[in-house]
Amino acid sequence: MFKPAEMNEKKIDTRKSTCGDYLNWREFACGWGAAFINVTITYPVNKIIFRQMLHGVRTTDAFFQLKNEGISYLYRGMLPPLCQKTLSLSLMFGVYEEVRKPLCENGVNPYIAKALGALLSGTTEAILMPFERIQTLMADSTYHKKFRNTFHAFRFVKGYGVGEYYRGLVPILFRNGPSNVGFFIIREEMQEKLPKYETELLRTTTEFLCGALIGVFLSSLFYPLNVLKVQMQSKIGGPYENPLQVLGNIYRERGCRISKMYYGVGTNCFRAMLSWGVMNTAYEHIKDHIY
Repeated sequence: MFKPAEMNEKKIDTRKSTCGDYLNWREFACGWGAAFINVTITYPVNKIIFRQMLHGVRTTDAFFQLKNEGISYLYRGMLPPLCQKTLSLSLMFGVYEEVRKPLCENGVNPYIAKALGALLSGTTEAILMPFERIQTLMADSTYHKKFRNTFHAFRFVKGYGVGEYYRGLVPILFRNGPSNVGFFIIREEMQEKLPKYETELLRTTTEFLCGALIGVFLSSLFYPLNVLKVQMQSKIGGPYENPLQVLGNIYRERGCRISKMYYGVGTNCFRAMLSWGVMNTAYEHIKDHIY
């Protein structure tokens, strides 16, 4: 059965009224909680994808790499993405709403307001790039014996200057902003078009599928930027590279075949489906309890 439209509208209005004119900390909290649940579930799958991006190998080869390294290395390097993702999604949802809402209240076109809010939230997330940088190094088998733990890796990279934490910034900026725009606009369009179910199971399933479909689409669209980012961040020290030159090198190293730029995209789609499905579902359920 569907919920009456009046009930749904009343629920939305109640949520808005609790925020007042103050900083809506609830959106930041919902994003943080959703990311925590997401990372702890999807980290092993993400690590397989990372190996495929870095070495250009198939899913089975990446799986056996991790299997041969042993269970003790499986969750190695999870602290940086856990810190980065929880703060990142907190900023993503919080900054987006703090920018979008006042723009809409002042008569700005809703789609422009959403796009500006999403772009600014994506750019703000880049502040947390050092966590993503260390995650790349910790997941690379080249550095297994070099770094004792996450904090050791942070100290080691710091020896090359603060700028070393931000190696690979350009592809991250080109990924974060546009992907956030796509996520928020598509998500809200789907929420308006999809029916509202009153049973918990159907509602949860709809939320999961909504997040999963958006995640698969956007992660596949921006996959080459992640390949570029991983390649740039797998190095420590030396001159900062031109992203276009690095992209050209990857293309040539992989036999000048565009299809090889997408090694790992299948596993990435599975991870994105699981990750964004879990994230969207967790966000909506946390939001129901926190408002």
